[in-house]
Amino acid sequence: MTNSIILTNEEINHKIKRIAYQILESNSFEKEIVIAGIADNGFIFAKKIKAILNEISKIEVILCEVKIDKKNPLKEITTSLKPVEYTEKSLVLVDDVLNSGTTLIYGIKHFLTVPLKQFKTAVLVNRNHKKYPVKADYKGISLSTTLQDNITVEFKNKKSIAYLD
Repeated sequence: MTNSIILTNEEINHKIKRIAYQILESNSFEKEIVIAGIADNGFIFAKKIKAILNEISKIEVILCEVKIDKKNPLKEITTSLKPVEYTEKSLVLVDDVLNSGTTLIYGIKHFLTVPLKQFKTAVLVNRNHKKYPVKADYKGISLSTTLQDNITVEFKNKKSIAYLD
């Protein structure tokens, strides 16, 4: 069986730019925002969003890496920022693919332990069957797939691709 390309490098770059503009629109009156990317691909995606936001706005973008054990999300979640560094700030939690919602919901739970000014989520690919009532506020593409399908996003140097395998 061959892989079906969902998004090419050019399409991914367009989606990142659109998501960055949507984040800016929702945060136009903020002086700083936190972009928290779930390791590994979510953090790469977050860095790409930050780069575009730095090009198009004067808002200070604070990058945060979120480490979640995806096989056991009940384990302690760690972040590269201390809670005081994102308290009362606008925060966007970023991942590459929203599959069942497990990783995103546990990431959301972690950040809700401190008061935030605003909390949103962003994903490159949103699948339409979730175990948890979690949604992506910003999404590159939404797909209806079967539970057996797997979506992979590869961020390689300056060439990215998303495919169904």
